[in-house]
Amino acid sequence: MAKIKLEYIWLDGYEPTQNLRSKTKVEEHENFKGTLEELGNWSFDGSSTKQAEGGSSDCLLVPVAIYPDPTRINGYLVMSEVMYADGTPHPSNGRATIDDDNDDFWFGFEQEYFIMDTKTLLPLGFPVGGYPAPQGMYYCSVGGKNTHGRKLVEEHADLCIAAGINFEGINQEVACGQWEFQLFAKGAKKAGDEIWVARYLLDRLTEKYGYYIEYHPKPLGDTDWNGSGMHANFSNNVLRTCGDQATYERICEAFRPVTAEHIAVYGAYNEQRLTGKHETASIHDFSYGVSDRGCSIRIPLMTVQKGWKGWLEDRRPASNGDPYKIAARIIKTVKSAL
Repeated sequence: MAKIKLEYIWLDGYEPTQNLRSKTKVEEHENFKGTLEELGNWSFDGSSTKQAEGGSSDCLLVPVAIYPDPTRINGYLVMSEVMYADGTPHPSNGRATIDDDNDDFWFGFEQEYFIMDTKTLLPLGFPVGGYPAPQGMYYCSVGGKNTHGRKLVEEHADLCIAAGINFEGINQEVACGQWEFQLFAKGAKKAGDEIWVARYLLDRLTEKYGYYIEYHPKPLGDTDWNGSGMHANFSNNVLRTCGDQATYERICEAFRPVTAEHIAVYGAYNEQRLTGKHETASIHDFSYGVSDRGCSIRIPLMTVQKGWKGWLEDRRPASNGDPYKIAARIIKTVKSAL
């Protein structure tokens, strides 16, 4: 019998932005294979996470995905949904709202973030009391003058790959101390699971560096520095195979009348980022166009070159958005057009 460390991970009930929580269960297993079927539900004190009252505080953790934990011996990361004691989804459970049981929808998320120094409370590369050189030389840069935090970023990529997450890339972003990683999954729920576990690994990794991750979409305020988004690349079978410009335009137009509904679940404080500047569309408008990074939805050039067979990119989601809620809303809108 081996002692297995199971790190149950869930989202709390804080608003407007939920936080990751986790705790470890150690169990004895013989020939543990790392499957969901081998796991049981667990519970936690919801009164400490704004998910229950003290008089009836137990909430259920129901495992939905499991990954090897590359930092622990016999360790596993267990992404979990929060349920009421009767087994119904808690209101904070965005995963339960996704209508994609057949995994028809594929999502690729581009997660931007700032690496912050816990001592200065500033992004890496920012001097105390001032600013580094203006934007221009940081994007995809190399060398100690313009590149800050590469050691953490590379280690995070290795951890995600070792955990079996479909990690697709990294790059430094436009602002100093700003980075991005990309994930892709077939199935909206799986895509959300992997973003949250990747965020968990990133947040946990900062503990040994003296850093923390800032997911606020505009952490540097009303300045000439880029904000952070989480662009959502998405497709379903229709988008991947239709070969029809009119179908693409009909799906894009379906997003126009529900702009407010999308913005409502695309992340808090996004109005500070979606200004029409810094490669964003205005939060007050809706637009789409081929290869246009200033639009709300970009139709990739590759999609057009392949005869209108491919995917779309919603550029509005903020870096602090919940991928479960973002995917659920996109799926609902796309289905309304078909």
